[in-house]
Amino acid sequence: MFSTDSSKDQHSGGVSRRRFLQWSAAAGAAAMLPFGMARARNELTMLSWYGHAEPEVIGAFEEKYNVKVRAKYYVGGDQMLALLAQSPPGTYDVILSDAEFVEQLRIANYVERLDPSDYPFDDYFAEFQEYPAHWHEGDLYSVMLRFGYLGLSYNRDVLSASEASSYAAMWADKLRGRLGHFDWYLPNYGCISLYEGNPAPFDIDQPTWEAVAARTRTLKPQVAGYFDYGGVLGSLRSGQVAAVPGIGDWITGVLQRDGANVDTAIPEEGGLQWTESLSIARNASNPELAKQFIQYMTSPEGQVRTATMKAYPALLPTRSGWEALNRVNPDEAKRQGMVFGARNALTLLREGRITPRRLPVQQSIETWNEAWSSYKNL
Repeated sequence: MFSTDSSKDQHSGGVSRRRFLQWSAAAGAAAMLPFGMARARNELTMLSWYGHAEPEVIGAFEEKYNVKVRAKYYVGGDQMLALLAQSPPGTYDVILSDAEFVEQLRIANYVERLDPSDYPFDDYFAEFQEYPAHWHEGDLYSVMLRFGYLGLSYNRDVLSASEASSYAAMWADKLRGRLGHFDWYLPNYGCISLYEGNPAPFDIDQPTWEAVAARTRTLKPQVAGYFDYGGVLGSLRSGQVAAVPGIGDWITGVLQRDGANVDTAIPEEGGLQWTESLSIARNASNPELAKQFIQYMTSPEGQVRTATMKAYPALLPTRSGWEALNRVNPDEAKRQGMVFGARNALTLLREGRITPRRLPVQQSIETWNEAWSSYKNL
């Protein structure tokens, strides 16, 4: 039922020919940017998740540097890599990616090596100054922009905070037919792996992985559907689903703005960290402008804008970002826990209750993805 191919290039440490062809096929079906190869010096092109090139985020940068940011939005790391595989060199200047895909970007030669002295790492909290996913053999390839935690998001009219304190709540009778899934294998299996007692949820041997996949399949009677970003928002807002594992405040924070009675718990078994990072694309047409963009987005002003992005909020890795957010938007700083003293947004991380999300280590990406597809089709 599951692939057990253990050849090195099939695992997350390499880019397999099969995976490259899958990326290429996916990109062929995706709409490409209308970017011409001849580009103005005052134009920055970016490949990113939705929301990062909206006016409330990058408008001040455009005005300051008299430039235009043009973005291609993608959904998911596989689609990002597919678009890069099909794009001529120089199509993009900046790539925003999830941290776990930076290694793939480096191996595929899609990003440039960066000079750490160009970026304000002294301003980063200690946990993020040398974030492992962004470095390889002492070289830097990506700069952390923002992050957040994933656990169990739930409707507070259905589950209590106490009930949501364990992933075991997903099997409760009251959630039969009311459990939703964000349709991506990585955060779902990561949470189930934590529930199974694996402290390194993505670095597990084959018998342990098979136990995680089997435990996940027992959730099938509970499941109302598998949703994309908009579908998760809509189903939680409407009450169609009452709980969703593997998501966090990046979803429930948006809904709370609209008055929805939802929240995200980090269960006693632990949670995951998602991380978004900025890289300069290999053969970028405007590499200096790309560097200035990363510098702006990691400045206090840029950090406030990304933390409060309308599409989905996030936590910040810089001290000055926290300080600026507390000055200009103290309510949001308090809501997200970006406050100094006592317990705050870093406490869970420092207590060891948060594990970085990453690609599977001992199995191939295909193994986990194919298992997820099989689960959906039960």
